[in-house]
Amino acid sequence: MTTTLITGANKGLGFETARCLIEAGHTVYVGARDPHRGQEAATRLGSRFVQLDVTDVESVKAAAEFVRADAGRLDVLVNNAGIVGVRKPVGEVTGADMLTTYDTNVFGVVRVTHAFLPLLRASDAAVVVNVSSGLGSLAATADPSRVEFQVMALDYNSSKTALVMITSQYARAYPAIRFNAVDPGYTATDLNGHRGTNTVEEGAEIIVRMASLGADGPTGGFFDRNGPVVW
Repeated sequence: MTTTLITGANKGLGFETARCLIEAGHTVYVGARDPHRGQEAATRLGSRFVQLDVTDVESVKAAAEFVRADAGRLDVLVNNAGIVGVRKPVGEVTGADMLTTYDTNVFGVVRVTHAFLPLLRASDAAVVVNVSSGLGSLAATADPSRVEFQVMALDYNSSKTALVMITSQYARAYPAIRFNAVDPGYTATDLNGHRGTNTVEEGAEIIVRMASLGADGPTGGFFDRNGPVVW
């Protein structure tokens, strides 16, 4: 049976990804910062809850130890937890603002991946999916014909760009693990006040697809629902 951990899985894309992977036969650990919301989500899904705050290294270590004791390995890690950032004009964003956003969207991914690497390496065909965004694409945000061109968010956009490079570096360092970043598109979630044009079902599709890769699947790439993205 495939053992899967999803961060930020108590709602939105994380919850829908968990639902789909459970339906596909995965044993899913719902990672969430809030114990009440996380346990409630896990109960609704019929999955396991693990308390996990990606900004707290001790919480991340404890989550890794819980999964190690419970399952002995991890086959799929979906780094989904993220925040929208400060929503300030570019010139008003401070270093402290950047640190806050990066602490979840970038450093949080590194904390979780670092802690779970031993469990991923114990799998025969481990997969890591990092949920990025088209707003992190250099090509998309420089193209006036794209909706991404209209959105200027210094902290959020650059954090998602950094996440693509982090994905690439892990893929090169660990060729036996399928590391990929994905763009779920403009999905209606709490991050955008549910103004997104994609449903969570549509947004989660690429996450689920890349979480279901075999050992011969692609690695080190950035994908949306149409395939590889030039970022």
